[in-house]
Amino acid sequence: MMLFKLVMSSLAFASLAFADTPKLDSGNTSWMMMATALVMIMTPAGLALFYAGMTRAKNVLNTVMMVFSAYALATIVWVLWGYSLAFGNDVLGLIGNLKHMFLNGISYSNLESNGYPSYVFIAFQGTFAAITVAIASGSIIERTKFSTWLAFVVLWVTLVYAPIAHMVWGGGFLFNAGALDFAGGTVVHMNGGLAGLVAAIMIGKRKGFMKTAMMPSSIVLTALGAALLWFGWFGFNAGSEFAADSIAGSAFLMTNFAAAAAAVTWIILDYFKYGKPTLLGAASGAVAGLVAITPAAGFVDVVGALIIGMGGSLFGFWGVTGLKKLFKYDDSLDAFGVHFIAGLWGALATGLFALKDLAWAGSPLHDKGDRIGQMVVQLESVAVTVVFTVVMTAVVLKIASIITGGARVSEEEEVEGLDSTIHGEEGFHL
Repeated sequence: MMLFKLVMSSLAFASLAFADTPKLDSGNTSWMMMATALVMIMTPAGLALFYAGMTRAKNVLNTVMMVFSAYALATIVWVLWGYSLAFGNDVLGLIGNLKHMFLNGISYSNLESNGYPSYVFIAFQGTFAAITVAIASGSIIERTKFSTWLAFVVLWVTLVYAPIAHMVWGGGFLFNAGALDFAGGTVVHMNGGLAGLVAAIMIGKRKGFMKTAMMPSSIVLTALGAALLWFGWFGFNAGSEFAADSIAGSAFLMTNFAAAAAAVTWIILDYFKYGKPTLLGAASGAVAGLVAITPAAGFVDVVGALIIGMGGSLFGFWGVTGLKKLFKYDDSLDAFGVHFIAGLWGALATGLFALKDLAWAGSPLHDKGDRIGQMVVQLESVAVTVVFTVVMTAVVLKIASIITGGARVSEEEEVEGLDSTIHGEEGFHL
């Protein structure tokens, strides 16, 4: 009898241990690989075209090159050490350690809890790091040295993006406090948009800013870029559920609905302010709505998505047409106005409109039904992101400038255009 009990106990223990070991889930794996591909296309295609169309013709190629190179370089940094800093073992609630540097200790056969390979998770998260730093380029195009930009990308992903990602997603103190950021309101959009403004102020205004017309090269390219961003955003938001389940389906719908509401809202605002609907406004509105819904996508219902999308457009419109003119900063392509302002609204609106049952376990809203407590946590995450990003971006750009002998191109290069002077190519043969 004693032997029988021992055998049964051993079998029970073995079955329990086996049950805790993830099994490969082909459905989740397929979805996460597709989501990763969708987010990838957002940067070197979607964002590159979105920015290029708003740039003057003589700088189109340089604008695309800054985004394209940011994706490639950030991906390398992410795999070699960025992932470990963001998702490695916690150090003081601020950053991960270097345990997984060069992906040490992670095999192709390792699985995440939802049954898809860890390598897919690493690739997925790497696309977020890449687009975040690429967003910042929109504030400083047409006057920044390409060599300075490359140094900035390496340092910024390492010292700014990775710590913020760890604090909010990777087991840092904001994660443990229950901050809700489904797909990157603070980590991606506030972070990248604010970094762009800091860099724009430090580098200085373009020659002729607010004195001469700086006409966009092709609004059609911008609209095409916005459409690609909209398409890729389904992977961005729905993929952040890390499973092919009902929450991912809800995030998919809310993403689309909020973007549509925001696009229509910006068109209406154009009518009121300028008397004409503009394609640039429609494209900008869609992106502002996508930005705003990002932190809330998997937490809200249709009503919440509608309000968040419309609010993203309203605040983004104000950031582009009001705030920028008031303070006269040269945010070339309005990365701050659209990404930071709409992202800030989205991060706070998440606390207002998230549903208790959909909020992450560990958050004040989910665990205690405490919406006020959740708003306090959301405010804390916003404040930490603002302070950390401003200080560290300034430090990073200063270091990059010292390394490359100054961040700004010469006046002659700026007047002639960076396509020919830096790259020896032309975006358009006019």
